Amino acid sequence: MQALPRSTTSTQTVVVVPPSLALPVIESAFPRQLHPYWPRLQEKTRLWLLENRLMPPAKVREYADGLCYTDLMAGYYTSAPDEVLQAIADYSAWFFVWDDRHDRDIVHGRAGDWRRLRHRLHAALDAPRHHQHHPDPLVAGFADSVLRLYGFLSPAWNQRFARHFHAVIEAYDREFRNRTEGYIPGVEEYLALRRLTFAHWIWTDLLEPSAGCELPDAVRKNPAYRRAALLSQEFAAWYNDLCSLPKEIAGDEVHNLGISLITHRGMTLEEAVDDVRRRVEECIGDFIGAEQDALRFAREIDDGTVRGKELSTAVQTCVGHMRNWFSSVYWFHHESGRYMVDSWDDRSTPPYVTNEAAGEK
Repeated sequence: MQALPRSTTSTQTVVVVPPSLALPVIESAFPRQLHPYWPRLQEKTRLWLLENRLMPPAKVREYADGLCYTDLMAGYYTSAPDEVLQAIADYSAWFFVWDDRHDRDIVHGRAGDWRRLRHRLHAALDAPRHHQHHPDPLVAGFADSVLRLYGFLSPAWNQRFARHFHAVIEAYDREFRNRTEGYIPGVEEYLALRRLTFAHWIWTDLLEPSAGCELPDAVRKNPAYRRAALLSQEFAAWYNDLCSLPKEIAGDEVHNLGISLITHRGMTLEEAVDDVRRRVEECIGDFIGAEQDALRFAREIDDGTVRGKELSTAVQTCVGHMRNWFSSVYWFHHESGRYMVDSWDDRSTPPYVTNEAAGEK
């Protein structure tokens, strides 16, 4: 299927979506949005990667723009203040680099390096100001991005973000052990782990600074709001699994919903692909209903007070961003060089990563 997304370049480009991965409902019912700050965002995140030595200069020049990391965030938090979007985009770029380091540490058996990095990230999350000049660029870059994110809302929000990301780090450690041992999680175990490794609650937390309003627990934990937030993240994680399944089977991966279905439910590859696709499509349909419930809830909390109006507007903005996540994730998977495995010289080694052991020994 050919589709014409909103281009992030000066010319319109046609993106070819394989029929097995095409979702007509996304292309028709989820119009793509893009933050007007995007061109500057791309430029500044590229510079941030260089200044923080998170990718070698030659890799940044050749691959950074084509990886579309800034496109993904600019298509998600479309109403965020420029400064907030920049901090989120830099943090997101860091997250992808960290994910690549994690993968390379597994591939090359660098258990000691991973263990040290894990402990340092936990420490940097709790005291980012003390880790901005750490000799490992990944730790220093993380501290810098987290410190900026901590400057937008209250200490309570910062503590919540830290709590959620401590859990993400530990989930990555479980993935490290699973892959090292060749352990394939069961379906339910995998789904729970995936919510952490995909950082569902981190991206949901970041809806609040994007809307310029910290939401009280009674709003964040309202079933209507929480369900819409979860569905938007589940779609992203499962669609990623659908797109990655052939590559990850070829690479002897153990973390993919399709792989768990094949291993623990006895499905064929074709049946597993159909099952994951069905879940993805149901997620979209369920979100459309949940979105209306969440918007109804937003209207209900506008009680005529200044605070009620503020919260109502913020929830509507957050729900709008949840909707954006569907189209942003969808097109990202078909535009980013991160998923163009067939163009790599070595299908087992992404060309934008280095294989050398990184960080301080």
